[in-house]
Amino acid sequence: MVNVRELVRNSIRMRPDRIIIGECRGGEALDMVPAMNTGHDGSLTTIHANSPRDAISRLETLVLMAGMDLPIKIVRQQISSAEDAIVQMSRVRDGTRKVTAFTQVAGMEGDEVGLSDIFKFKQSRVDEEGKILGQVKPTGIRPLFSPRLEAAGFKLSAKIFGSTAADILAARQRR
Repeated sequence: MVNVRELVRNSIRMRPDRIIIGECRGGEALDMVPAMNTGHDGSLTTIHANSPRDAISRLETLVLMAGMDLPIKIVRQQISSAEDAIVQMSRVRDGTRKVTAFTQVAGMEGDEVGLSDIFKFKQSRVDEEGKILGQVKPTGIRPLFSPRLEAAGFKLSAKIFGSTAADILAARQRR
């Protein structure tokens, strides 16, 4: 039997553009994180967690489960360097699943992985059938990886992120 960790390691030898793991739930996380740090941009995996912060903690735990005696600070630095964003899907009270957060991984803040919500689900109401209604709204924060998106041909207006040119200029002047 071949396990997921062996598949990840062997896929790296094939020099793929992307590595996609349906669900990271074991030691394969130890191989996935460094692979994402070594030129496999756009790689993707899913992980079960209650929030973006919990997803980072779970990924740390999975890396440590691989049996290597790595210091937690090194694990966190590797994760913060490898990950750009976390898309959180949640099952809400009406039983449906919704994207509830799009969170950027913003590097290290001291000994912790820094996170910033770019978009959050805002519930507007519950209809007469009990269905939760709402929208994913921008928080006004533009992702740090915007220049990489633009280099790849994705020119996104500041309005998408809830920022106007005046907001951006004001933020720059405050620095």
